[in-house]
Amino acid sequence: MTAPLTLHWFLPTSGDSRGLVGAGQGVPQEITTGLADTLEDSVRDRFRPPTIDYLAEVARTAERLGFDGVLTPTGTFCEDAWLTTAALIRETSRLRFLVAFRPGVVNPVLAAQMAATYQRISQGRLMLNVVTGGEPTEQARFGDTAPKDERYARTDEFLEVVRGTWSRAPFDFEGTYYRAAGALVSGGIDPVPPVYFGGSSAAAGPVAARHADVYLTWGEPPEQVAEKVAWVRGLAAEQGRTVRFGLRVHTLSRDTTEEAWRHAQWLLDGVDPATVRAAQAAQARSESTGQQRMNALRRADAAYSSARDLEVSPGLWTGVGLVRGGAGTSLVGSHEEVADLIEAYHRVGIDELVLSGYPHVEEAHWFAEGVMPHLRRRGLLDSASAEVRAAAPV
Repeated sequence: MTAPLTLHWFLPTSGDSRGLVGAGQGVPQEITTGLADTLEDSVRDRFRPPTIDYLAEVARTAERLGFDGVLTPTGTFCEDAWLTTAALIRETSRLRFLVAFRPGVVNPVLAAQMAATYQRISQGRLMLNVVTGGEPTEQARFGDTAPKDERYARTDEFLEVVRGTWSRAPFDFEGTYYRAAGALVSGGIDPVPPVYFGGSSAAAGPVAARHADVYLTWGEPPEQVAEKVAWVRGLAAEQGRTVRFGLRVHTLSRDTTEEAWRHAQWLLDGVDPATVRAAQAAQARSESTGQQRMNALRRADAAYSSARDLEVSPGLWTGVGLVRGGAGTSLVGSHEEVADLIEAYHRVGIDELVLSGYPHVEEAHWFAEGVMPHLRRRGLLDSASAEVRAAAPV
């Protein structure tokens, strides 16, 4: 029997919305800065600022519904992931926090110390999402002007120092980008947080193979995801390692197929064509191989007046990617159909899903109450998540 899936949700630290535009994370700067006072009235009315109270509501909802953890993004238009999630530790009791950060803007020994402190404060609820970065303008904003392949080589050294500081202290290291003499963290670290890592370029694969516990990929069709899984699994085997695989994708499920696609159409109708053109132009300038793969899923000549025009594989919708960079696809359909698609991904090697939907409180309920029971009946979900929901206060 295959191992059950691990399900995570998303923490919208740039704000939340009922529409596809209305917050900054993943939306090019030309579209919106993520600040409510820059938004058009029609968008502002649906915008939910990322206050600590609202983010706590999302986190508590995810925990109550049985999600294992929440991904917290990184970037200019997000609240800082370390600080935000640390503030939410006391708002939750078991939820884990997948904290995204960029190696190029923090010293690796300091990162090792931050993680150790976080583990003690949270009683072991930290996961690390290492984001090498693929947008030159965004990287430069933080003082990082290294070319793409060099960024991956630097990430390789960064993770070597972090892991060495945790497990081989006092740790000495002399590399191209980092040096450490007698690196250690007071009190050690327990448990060692799992490292999540994504990247589709040739430079990313070997780094994932050497350091990642979970390799994350965006929601491409199952056959393309299978190719990525085989690629990284093979590289990891050469290193004598095994890696788990995760899928970062949005979800939109309803009681019937028609309801789900009607809502996808509503989301599409709420986006101005000029906004789409500006977003697509911004995405086309991306250095990210993963972003280029997301862009390639959509037909360049399509008018996109119908949501179904953006269905690139049964139940896989690219409408989100019209205006948002990064994870640009969504699982769309009835609860059972979405469960079918998740099962297809599980068959090709996906062990974990990092899900999101707009807005994040409501869509968490749709998924947990609609899709999770189907996954559980198929043996794809640990029964512990059902016990969590049953015990949770209403």
